[in-house]
Amino acid sequence: MSDTAPSEKNSVQSLAKGFRVLEAFTAERLEMGLAEVARAAGVDNATAFRFLNTLVQLGYIEKISETKRFRLTLKCLDLGFSAIARTDLRELARPLLRELVNETIEAASIAVPDGSEVVYIERVQAGLARLGVDVRIGSRVPAYSTAVGQIILAYLPRDAQVAALDAAPRRKLTATTLTALDALLARLQQVRQKGFALSDQENVTGLRVLAAPVLDADGVPLAALSVAAPAFAMPLKTFETSSRGPVIAAAKKLSRAVQAAGAGTMPIKRQSPRS
Repeated sequence: MSDTAPSEKNSVQSLAKGFRVLEAFTAERLEMGLAEVARAAGVDNATAFRFLNTLVQLGYIEKISETKRFRLTLKCLDLGFSAIARTDLRELARPLLRELVNETIEAASIAVPDGSEVVYIERVQAGLARLGVDVRIGSRVPAYSTAVGQIILAYLPRDAQVAALDAAPRRKLTATTLTALDALLARLQQVRQKGFALSDQENVTGLRVLAAPVLDADGVPLAALSVAAPAFAMPLKTFETSSRGPVIAAAKKLSRAVQAAGAGTMPIKRQSPRS
């Protein structure tokens, strides 16, 4: 018996083909004819025809009037909305954070703004004890001195940036901490242009952080998703190039989930710090 036999025995291949037909429709292929659907789904025309007709009857696909083309209906959105409508930001972020932690990235976090500070609401950690960093759910850090705060500030209007930066004293926490208002505003402009923030030991000596924004449908920053690694683990440029892509991709994925759930009603369950 082959290795694939058990899984084939316990699966419904017709259902799998039906989902392939649904997944054939993408942002680049909004409308398709029968032959196009068959090619994209990897099935023959007769099979595609049966599945398309079934999905039309169920309301997930519709025929475009006076054409031989098909497209998805809004009913497809119900599947996604049902999955995330009652899901909070932390629950949406948790699997993405787990994927970011690896042999070199020792922690991944998500933080939300709160005045002149950011508050960590979820964290997946593999190490950092050797650095003496005690970041827990509920921990607060100044927005000006770390990547999670800088990326959130970067997506705010200039007057809101100034208000947040001036809301509390800016202390020089390490040798690399920026505290001058003009220098910070210039940094935020650069961060906005790049789409990510990189903090090199600005909040804690020996710790590097790279963060990307979680945005609502209007581009307003709701949170920041970040990864952290010890400075001695790799050169700064290596840390940036290896983590930038995955962090930005994860933040965009989380942004889409939040936007689909409705940012205005997305609950953020904050917990008190854990021991």
